[in-house]
Amino acid sequence: MKTTLQIKLLPDGTQHSALKETMRVFNDACNAIAEVAFREQCASKFALQKLVYADVRKQFGLSAQLTIRAIAKVVEAYKRDKSKQCFFKPTGAVVYDQRILSFKGLDRASLVTMQGRVSIPIQMGQYQRVQWHRAKGQADLVLVKGAFFLLVVIDTPEAPPIDPSGFIGIDLGITKVATDSDGGSFCGSTVERVRQRYHRLRRRLQSKGTRSAKRHLKKIRRKEAQFRRSQNHIISKRLVEKAKDTGRGIALEALKHIRSRTTVRKSDRAKHSGWSFFQLQSFIEYKAKLAGVFVQYIDPWYTSRTCSACGHADKANRKTQSHFQCVSCGYTDNADINAAINIAARADVMQPMVMRATTAKDSPSTATSLPL
Repeated sequence: MKTTLQIKLLPDGTQHSALKETMRVFNDACNAIAEVAFREQCASKFALQKLVYADVRKQFGLSAQLTIRAIAKVVEAYKRDKSKQCFFKPTGAVVYDQRILSFKGLDRASLVTMQGRVSIPIQMGQYQRVQWHRAKGQADLVLVKGAFFLLVVIDTPEAPPIDPSGFIGIDLGITKVATDSDGGSFCGSTVERVRQRYHRLRRRLQSKGTRSAKRHLKKIRRKEAQFRRSQNHIISKRLVEKAKDTGRGIALEALKHIRSRTTVRKSDRAKHSGWSFFQLQSFIEYKAKLAGVFVQYIDPWYTSRTCSACGHADKANRKTQSHFQCVSCGYTDNADINAAINIAARADVMQPMVMRATTAKDSPSTATSLPL
């Protein structure tokens, strides 16, 4: 499995300017190449190289290999959507390979720039140092909040797949971020408090409308996204560890297009639109893959209305957001735990003949749901 290491560069003033100039010129060249690719409707790297290579080198002064990488970047972007011309921001990533990037041990990196090769100190954490021997292929030079980073691809070994003895059902929600079928839950109150605090601050800044306020808005947007990402990492790690320790797989709901299929009150719209279920599922999936834990996606229909004891499905079973009481057999439980048990039960009857990796892109229509 391929993962990415983030390596921080520590350039001095002259080196920082050289990197910034290289990034700007590289993306200007990408825009010029994209114009030709769209005009000629050319998505072939070799055909496009014949059309633009000499002109790009002469006009922008890029080195031979940086020109090749710019052409490759445009082709990859153009292939994703041939109906429109690609556009690259001045601070877009610069793609480096072994010919124009080399590492001098774990302390310095040598990069080709518009000012020639520069040797720049790098900063690594303990995790990066341990994983460094697995680095392979190309790296992307990116600019994040004024600091330069190298995103280096590494080949991370996956643990042998565990043949699951059962499944932990995970019910994802807003009030409770995640609830498992064993009764464990991760409350969303902390996330909601942070969201409300940033929401109030955002409204005040938006009413100001000054340039300083707009800069502050960008800053808090990044901070809120980082907080949500950190929380999702913590939750996904604990769920995967629990599944691995008990020899079980993880069952998740296929929630694609869930926002368009559900409606909420006006007061809950911001909370609903900020629900980061896809990111959490993605984190669970890749952590599970590294740990050898099997992930199964199931059809989410009626999991919150179906009684996990007798199988009776009725809207009246869900008394409140948190309380479930079956109108048929009288079984009562927390509504989220009941839903998680149903998710686990559906995964049990859907176990494939051959173990295979599933993704969040799997459509609910491809799953065989439990008869209601």
